[in-house]
Amino acid sequence: MTGRYQTEVGGVILAAGRSTRYEPGNKLLATADGTAVVRQVAETASQSPMSDVVAVLGYEGKAVAAALDGLSLSLRHNSDYATGQSTSVRHGVEFARSAGWDAVLFLLGDMPFVRVETIETLIETYRTGSATIVVPTHDGRRGNPVLFDSCHFDALASVSGDRGGRDIIETNEKTAFIEVSDPGIHWDIDTAADRAEFTDRRDGL
Repeated sequence: MTGRYQTEVGGVILAAGRSTRYEPGNKLLATADGTAVVRQVAETASQSPMSDVVAVLGYEGKAVAAALDGLSLSLRHNSDYATGQSTSVRHGVEFARSAGWDAVLFLLGDMPFVRVETIETLIETYRTGSATIVVPTHDGRRGNPVLFDSCHFDALASVSGDRGGRDIIETNEKTAFIEVSDPGIHWDIDTAADRAEFTDRRDGL
């Protein structure tokens, strides 16, 4: 299963969560360098080699959609967002199937510091090898975003709660763990302190 250069790899931004730990307000709408966190994620995705991008919205969906205004991407609303991230994953899989994607890269809406080069590396690894899941690692720890071949769409559509695709990653024999020089794959913003800390770290690199 090599030579995948003609494959369609799309991106799904998971942006439906309730930001229960972020005070004040919605972490996806918090700004870093004057730009909303979720918009930074979407801008990075739009600059990558992915064929298309969809953002799955839920909590404060209208405000999050407004933060993404003007970008070339699709939007889907997940009315069941309160029951866990898995419901947004299912929406992403449904979109990927309808779009005919061969693989999907799941990006988290609260991780604005992932580099475009990291996304490029994950896609290149998928297209030039036999892995059906590609996971970035940094300093020996895995992070996000993660790429899944379409052979995993059924399994992804059946996950529950907030586990996402972690169980699939852990049991798949064709998972490739790729070391990248990008600490942003670990920097998810849950609190205002996280936002300040990771911005400072990024600026110090």
